[in-house]
Amino acid sequence: MAHNHKSDDGHAHLDFKSGDRRVGIAIWANGLLTVAQIIGGILSGSLALIADALHNFSDMAALIIAFAARKIARRPADSRMTFGYERIEVVAALINYTTLIVIGLYLIYEGGMRLIDPPDVAGWTVVIIAGIALIIDALTAFLTYSIQKGSVNIRALFLHNLSDALASVAVVISGTLIILYDAHWVDAAITIGIAVYILYLSFTEIGKPIRTLMLGCPPELDGELVIEALRNINGIDDVHHIHLWQMQENTSALDTHVVLTEKGWYRIESIKTEIKTVLSKRFNITHSTLEFEHPEFAHKEAALYGHQKST
Repeated sequence: MAHNHKSDDGHAHLDFKSGDRRVGIAIWANGLLTVAQIIGGILSGSLALIADALHNFSDMAALIIAFAARKIARRPADSRMTFGYERIEVVAALINYTTLIVIGLYLIYEGGMRLIDPPDVAGWTVVIIAGIALIIDALTAFLTYSIQKGSVNIRALFLHNLSDALASVAVVISGTLIILYDAHWVDAAITIGIAVYILYLSFTEIGKPIRTLMLGCPPELDGELVIEALRNINGIDDVHHIHLWQMQENTSALDTHVVLTEKGWYRIESIKTEIKTVLSKRFNITHSTLEFEHPEFAHKEAALYGHQKST
């Protein structure tokens, strides 16, 4: 059985100290903003402002989770976690998206109740605090943008912060309309709009960490093309028991049984090298586990995918 793992996955490594510093600043900024928005929302009677505060609070929690995940992910593999700890960032992203979904559903409910019976809202308080929030949200979005590429964990944070900035714009518009036209119902309507946008972002992105944790085939890979490429290698009769999955977010892996021809059996090493070259160059699969089978002793009725028997 042969193994191959290339440490250079083709992605630029993050400057961890710089990235941690940026996430730390964003945590403090979102924490202070959340407190200010909640106080302002209570004083002004604005649900939209409180909705934005809850969104910011979820961002602060997400930032803390992401910060911890980044630290844990750097631990080397050990006897308990032989694949290492990098997947903790995928778990963190799933937690963050799930939190956003719960908040979005709650805000839709609260906004609906307020549409039925709109309360008085202090427009100027809403505009001032939402304006401050917009500046901080834009800052945190900027801090996370430069480190979000290649990390589903930090991308979740960036989308949180981007949606916060857009939500703050909506709240400013809400407060302005209340000042100009005394349209208090707009506050609840804006809240529902923010919630719908939060849900849209969450449901659009949550599939990625779920797919990774479910050991799904990387979305950019066509499994049929991988199989065809392996079968076309001289000396290979067939392949079965195929697993295509992601070890970590940016590392695709293949685990398969390879049935060799009679002649191929006598040049296993050269075939193994050719397989790994094809996987790396054509499909960017940098980790493979291969089990070679002699044609006389190959598994009968083996399934193409997984380890069950074919039906």
